[in-house]
Amino acid sequence: MASTSSAPVAHNALPPPSTASAARSSRIAPHSHIKGLGLNSEGRAVGDSAGFIEQTNAREACGVVVDLVKSRKFSGRALLLVGAPGTGKTALALAIAQELGSKVPFCPMVGSEVYSTEVKKTEVLAESFRRAIGLRIKETKEVYEGEVTELTPTEAENPLSGYGKTISHVIVGLKTVKGTKQLRLDPSIYEAILKEKIVVGDVIYVEANTGAVKRVGRSDAYAASYDLESETYVPLPKGDVHKRKELVQDVTLGDLDAANARPQGGQDIMSVMGSLVRSGRTEVTEKLRKEVNKVVKGYVDQGVAEVIPGVVFIDEVHMLDVECFTYLNALLESPMAPTVIFATNRGNSIVRGTDIAAPHGIPVDLLDRCLIVKTDSYSPEASAKVIQMRANIEGLKLGTDTLTHLAEQGDNTLRYNLQLLTPAAILANLGGRQTIDVQDIKEMSELFLNAKTSAAQMEHWGESQ
Repeated sequence: MASTSSAPVAHNALPPPSTASAARSSRIAPHSHIKGLGLNSEGRAVGDSAGFIEQTNAREACGVVVDLVKSRKFSGRALLLVGAPGTGKTALALAIAQELGSKVPFCPMVGSEVYSTEVKKTEVLAESFRRAIGLRIKETKEVYEGEVTELTPTEAENPLSGYGKTISHVIVGLKTVKGTKQLRLDPSIYEAILKEKIVVGDVIYVEANTGAVKRVGRSDAYAASYDLESETYVPLPKGDVHKRKELVQDVTLGDLDAANARPQGGQDIMSVMGSLVRSGRTEVTEKLRKEVNKVVKGYVDQGVAEVIPGVVFIDEVHMLDVECFTYLNALLESPMAPTVIFATNRGNSIVRGTDIAAPHGIPVDLLDRCLIVKTDSYSPEASAKVIQMRANIEGLKLGTDTLTHLAEQGDNTLRYNLQLLTPAAILANLGGRQTIDVQDIKEMSELFLNAKTSAAQMEHWGESQ
């Protein structure tokens, strides 16, 4: 048996592949630990919970906003989150969206996104608002549903040429609890089956009128005894194969606008080339939006569809100009307006496009429509908790003094300290250690400067020239 050595590894050496990291390939996002606002039934913040550290007042205020939105009493207003960088404004917006429900559309954007060379600024805002308004359509359709027991394409000679063969039809066998049925389907449906990657053992349904094919999941008869799997297993459908079924489809008004603004062309070569040359973004006219709204209203009146207002989150709202703010006033007053959340880290600043100074760089007439919630800066103790929580999320182990050292670095921002964790873990791994020591953090601080140190060095270099 070969002996193991704990000698330090050279810095230019590659770390050995980790079995744990290979097994867990999911990306860890900056706010993947946020699970909600962490409030009890009375609307009070429950300590450090749901991924939040402190921010008690802000979480409770956002809880009140969630109740207002759920009771449909927040129309015509907006929520403005103000606070220093790295105090959790984006996390609060995500938590509000999660409290409203997983099916509620959440459309985040940054204020500078409106400055596009392809479409107008107001058009970008209108698109974001439309994407944040969901439409849940319920339809009763005639379908063939069951577990696929047979999938046999039948080939025939190509009538257009003597070479090769073509699919004449496909035989699909479907099974339910009550019985089985064999279907003879068109070749175009076989193309949809290939696109959905359907194999024997999958549970599917085929719409009788349109021929649309939908894969529901894998039959639970094929379920394995793994704790975690990427496959979704569903029970064998009940009733007959041929039945009437209520189907629920979630779309947004933005999807409907885009589908009508860019109708599909033909399959000939000129249509395909034209779609490639055409601009990537198409501006939707107000006339088209009114037509879509008219159709949606008809669905709602018939009880076929339900409108679900979502959340629009505009970060760095001070980057918008006076034209955008004027348009936002009109959007907030529209009958189908989503919940609007702004965020900024500015105090008194100039409203872009004017020479007028206003609180947070937002015109006063729009500020009057906002409920303002402030996020507090983190104390060293709270910063230590945030760093420890992020280390746990990323599967990193901190040494006994490392957490205290990071929390007490007054010149470093919380985000900068969090950025050092993963590079320091790589350095510790190269040294054959599982825990991140203070020395690792110090070495990473020398390799990756914070903003104050970098600016001071550049200023000193400029003076020496």
